[in-house]
Parts: sequence; C-alpha cells; structure tokens
Amino acid sequence: MADPTPVIDDLREEGEELDALVAELSPEQWALPTPAAGWTVAHQIAHLAWTDHHSVLAVTDQNSFSREVEKALAQPGDFVDNGAEEGATKPPAQLLADWRAGRTALADALRAAPAGARFPWYGPPMATASMATARLMETWAHGGDIADALGVTRTPTDRLRHIVRLGVRTRDFAFGVHGLEPPYEEFRIELTAPSGELWVYGPEGADDRVTGPALDFCLLVTQRAHRSDLALETVGPDADRWLDIAQAFAGPPGTGRAPKGGAA
Repeated sequence: MADPTPVIDDLREEGEELDALVAELSPEQWALPTPAAGWTVAHQIAHLAWTDHHSVLAVTDQNSFSREVEKALAQPGDFVDNGAEEGATKPPAQLLADWRAGRTALADALRAAPAGARFPWYGPPMATASMATARLMETWAHGGDIADALGVTRTPTDRLRHIVRLGVRTRDFAFGVHGLEPPYEEFRIELTAPSGELWVYGPEGADDRVTGPALDFCLLVTQRAHRSDLALETVGPDADRWLDIAQAFAGPPGTGRAPKGGAA
C-alpha cells in the first residue's frame, strides 16, 4: 500500500504557492474575471475552500457528508456553483482565512486517517492518497485560472506527477462518461517532467501512444487548455480519441476551453 505522505506534502506546497499569489491582492483583483465563465478570483478560492470543507467531512464525519450529498442530489448541476457563489460574497480576508483553515484541517485529517481507509465522495469512494491527489489537482487547476486572471506565469514543478498519474488512471472513466466503450489495451504514455525526467506509463510495445510535455498533459486532463494549443502527440486512433475527451475530474463531461485561435 502506497504511503500517502508524499502527495499530502505536495498538496500542502501547492496550496502555499497559490496562497502566496492571492494573499496580498486588492479588492479589485479579487473581483477580476477568470477563464471560468462567471467566476472571479474570489469564486475560485471559494470553490477550493468549499471542496476542502466537504473533503474534511468525508474523512472525519461521514454522516454529515451524506447529508451534503443529499443536498447535491436535490440541486444537480448547481451545488458546486452555489458553493462558490456563497463563498465569494465574503470579504477577501475572511475568505482567505476560511480557505487556510480548511486546507490545514484537511491535511491533518488525511495524515491521521488509518491505513487502508476509503472515504465517500460525489463519485466513487477514494483512498487517502486519491483524496489528496484530487485536491492537489483542483488546487493546481484553479490556481492556473487565477494566474491567468492576474496575468501571472507560474513555473511548473514536478508536483505535476500526481496529476499525470490521475489523468492516466482516469482514461477509462473519460470514455465512460461520454458513453464510449473504453479501449481494452493499455496505452504507452511518455511525458517529459518539468525537471526533464521522463515519466512513463503502460507497455513499451503498445499500439496506441501519447507523448509530450507533462505540463501540457495536465492542462489537457484538467481541461484548462484546448488540445490544439498543446504539444501532445498520439499514435493510434484510440489514443487520438482519448485526447479529445480526457478529464481527470469526477462528474459529467466538462466543457473544456476554446482554442486560442477561437476555432472549434
């Protein structure tokens, strides 16, 4: 059983990096629109705070979390936006404090979780490492939206390895949510990390292959960039189809982002 400590540590570092980006923002900057339609910088942080809070409930108070799931079922499609909208109305200082407290509570809860524990979620149940990985993915992805709104270029780190692994593991899920039969055979995936290391998944002789920068793969599976704007290459029809529909997050198919040129 894999030790979840490294991904929990990386989750903490990812949160701290984003915290440093927003800690000194002016009220006007908190209100800047981000690439997510209708969401400001405040909405992005409010969403992270909301999800961290629900993650803590899933880990520590599953009865309360079950009630939150019932609320979500009563308002399908709206509960995530509603949570972000509610949080975004708070004064920035309060929103920032709430997000910080939630991050700390979640890290503490994940570190204290017993070995082999699994927690309920809005999708399939998750193990400790999976929960931390999902939170790291969201922190990174929403942090990218915030950086775009602020006109800031972030330096990618090898923390992306967790998102890459999640993106690879959710291949069949991406096919399934589009009503497609997942390919039977594994793909070969070779991605260059920010450090220059090569991250490899799947058998060397696979017919279908994906190659390129790990950063671009992470942007693709979090649907933060259109495939046509990324330097990812494929061999084989199934791998080619996957890159059109890939998503590493739970829920229905995402809408993705338009290509920079504006063409569909």
